[in-house]
Parts: sequence; C-alpha cells; structure tokens
Amino acid sequence: MPLQNRVTPLSELVADPAHGLVYGNRGCLHDADGRIRRRFAVKRWIACRLEFKGWQRAKLLQPGRFTELFFLDEATAFAAGHRPCALCRRADYNRFTALFHELHPERVGADAIDGRLHNERLDGTERRLHRGVLADLPDGTFVLEDGEPWLVRRGELLRWTPAGYTDRRSVRSGDGTVITPPSLVHVLRRGWVSAVDVFHPSAGREARTQWTLSRGERHHVRASNSATSSPTRRSISSRIVRTCSIGSPFGSGSCQLT
Repeated sequence: MPLQNRVTPLSELVADPAHGLVYGNRGCLHDADGRIRRRFAVKRWIACRLEFKGWQRAKLLQPGRFTELFFLDEATAFAAGHRPCALCRRADYNRFTALFHELHPERVGADAIDGRLHNERLDGTERRLHRGVLADLPDGTFVLEDGEPWLVRRGELLRWTPAGYTDRRSVRSGDGTVITPPSLVHVLRRGWVSAVDVFHPSAGREARTQWTLSRGERHHVRASNSATSSPTRRSISSRIVRTCSIGSPFGSGSCQLT
C-alpha cells in the first residue's frame, strides 16, 4: 500500500503509487504508526534532490522523525509552498535567495524567507489562494480551474495528476485563482531552472530553462534526465539516498543524515 506522502499542488498529502522527481519535508507529520496527523509542523518547508552523496535512509516515516514527502516536480513543490534546500541544493538555494531578495529586499536569511512563504501559502491552517491575470502568469505557475490544479505551460493549462500531466486546454482570458504563492511566481517569472526537474516529462520536451550550471549540476541534470526517461525506473523508496531534517546546524532547512 502506498504511503500518504505524495504532495499535491494544493499542499495536500495523498497516498498514490506514482513516482515523483523531487523530495522534501515540513517536519514530522505522522504518528508512531505512520499515519498522517497534521499538515505541517514547522514553517521551514524545503524541496530536495532525490539523491545526494550516496547517503541513505532505509525506512520512511520512522517514529519521531520528519515525514519524507515527494512531489511530481519542482513546479508542484513551488505550488505547495516549498523552496530549495540549502545543503543538497546549495547553488539553487543561493540563486533562489537572490531572486527572492529582488522582490523582498528587506528580508534576509532563511527564517525571513520561510516566514514570508508561510504567510503566502496559508491562511491560518487553511490554504491561501491568490488572484492573477492568467495570461500574465509565467510557466510553472499553478492555477485552480474547476476545483483542480492546472499547470501554466507554453500558453496552455495542463491538468495535474500524481502520475503526470494529462488534459490540456488553452489559457483563458481574464483573472483566475492562483495556487503558487506570489513570491514563487516571481522566481518562476525570472526563468527558474534548478538541479532538480522543474517540469515532469509529461509537461513536454525542453523542460528546463537554461542557466549557467556548474559542472556538478550539469552532471546531475544528465543523470536525472536519463533516469526519468527510463521505463524501468526504480521506485521512489529505493531511489531515495539522502534525507533532510529541520533544525540543521546550517540554519537553512538543510539536509541532515538521521
């Protein structure tokens, strides 16, 4: 039976056997029996690589440990309100903070960023949604149409499912309900690309906007693209070789072997 640790663009946790391309956490959400009891435990919601330095955690949802979460892609993680991890994705985190600072020059450091994002993604304990002109939204933004999350991609809307994107329709005129927090919409508008997949392959070819990537990042991109295109991909549980925790000595929601 699949675990209830797949995250939707609305930040809900669902049980689904489909694979994901991004990993993350928001604290310990489960009880001693592995049942989800809360939506979040901390304000530090991070998104990580599936693999990092060969470190491994054999069993998921361990009692008293953080809840391992999985996302279809980074666009989904952004919509859910997660930002790049500062250790396993340090270069991404540095670019992210620079872009975030453009919009919020008064906010410096991980705590300030996480506090701002927490206010944008939640209204109390409920999900906070926003309004925006649909035709002006950048690729990677999620909107709510007919009660379901749809991805903005190349002038179209793609319906999200845990296994990938399915139905397509043209972006309509006028305002709409935006799921992705405004600060993360700004990051996407600046042409975001990262060491993890911004878009699942079902969103179409050329899923990455070009940045000048380091040699190590280029190697990771090639490995990720090769892995995701293979029809014999390993399951999410067997692919995870790095775990991340809250309250690391880095103070930035960084990866920590536990």
